[in-house]
Amino acid sequence: MSEQEQDQSDKQKYEFRKVIEELKDYRGSGTQLVSIYVPEDKLLSDVVAHVTQEHSEASNIKSKDTRTAVQDALTSIKDRLRYYDTSPENGMVLFSGAIDQGGGRTDMVTKVLESPPDPIQSFRYHCDAEFLTEPLEDMLADKGLFGLIVLDRREANVGWLKGKRVEPVKSASSLVPGKQRKGGQSAQRFARLRLEAIDNFYQEVAGMANDLMVDDRHEMDGVLVGGPSPTKDEFLDGDYLHHELQDMVLGKFDVAYTDESGLYDLVDAADEVLAQHEILQDKQTMEEFFKQLHDGNKATYGFDQTRQNLNMGAVDQLLISEDLRKDVVSYTCENGHDEYELINSTADTDDHDCTRCSATVDAADAEREDAIDHLMELADQRGSETVFVSTDFEKGEQLLTAFGGVAGLLRYSTGV
Repeated sequence: MSEQEQDQSDKQKYEFRKVIEELKDYRGSGTQLVSIYVPEDKLLSDVVAHVTQEHSEASNIKSKDTRTAVQDALTSIKDRLRYYDTSPENGMVLFSGAIDQGGGRTDMVTKVLESPPDPIQSFRYHCDAEFLTEPLEDMLADKGLFGLIVLDRREANVGWLKGKRVEPVKSASSLVPGKQRKGGQSAQRFARLRLEAIDNFYQEVAGMANDLMVDDRHEMDGVLVGGPSPTKDEFLDGDYLHHELQDMVLGKFDVAYTDESGLYDLVDAADEVLAQHEILQDKQTMEEFFKQLHDGNKATYGFDQTRQNLNMGAVDQLLISEDLRKDVVSYTCENGHDEYELINSTADTDDHDCTRCSATVDAADAEREDAIDHLMELADQRGSETVFVSTDFEKGEQLLTAFGGVAGLLRYSTGV
């Protein structure tokens, strides 16, 4: 993925995350909030037919308020679907329902999220007191691509871990005979043939893994290997894997099953390793930031300074906390002076006195936009890479709490 494509992906994920946070705060007074997940290959005529059927069946709901709310939500979704001939790439998700505002008041909310980060796997209709957002949240939490291998001397499975989603891909069964108990020359010959069969099976497993993973090795974050001892140890110690995949092995883990379920067990067993790896890139970025902050001159932080450096084209990497939830208010006074202020997203906009000429700008004349959208647009215009930093580790938390959630690594020192 190119740097530009990555920036676009990060921006899309942020937009999705904002909508999801909003949806998670909504509640219905009954089971009246409708969520529909539509795969890319699902005929929208079939979706419309399903919505029409649900609308008809909703007439059987005993509560008049809930019945009306569900049917209104389904009508709103059906109206939105008329704007589409086919489902967008990766599918779409539709949310609609009457939101409880208290005091017996409700507001109808309808949102459509197109082209989620990962393909929607199956059609899903859900009606509850809350919107179903977990599948989308899992997509947004997706980080990393890992190769998975589980094997013993009877069978093996290989696949992918894409974010939090396990995808089994290939399997094999061995022709390795069981152990021989009888002694003598025939036993020695049997043992030799058995070792040859084991070696052949390990080569077959490595071949499956190589065919699946070698072409994608530059996109991968690592390889996980699981199985009972000594099988997984023999496999890795024997250098059966392609040498570049061998170098990417993050660990070997005890796994009881080696069928498809073993791939899921492997991910569970490697949970600690995966958790550390997930934020490794963020840690490296923040370590470089602190290094430049203390010993170098190519770091900037805070909204005002970072924005100035962005405008100068001096920012190589714009660092934004994933948990930054603020707005930018822009003012233009009567003398043409532009100023920008970072405020909490829930705060009201106040009148503003220009710091350059003291002219007062009425709050009604100020423009307001999401801070991350504002900064990312500047970064796009200046060719700066945007990096979203997790707060799940100490230095990532410090970016939010000590530096206002905004910082940057510079291409050159600016003195700003």
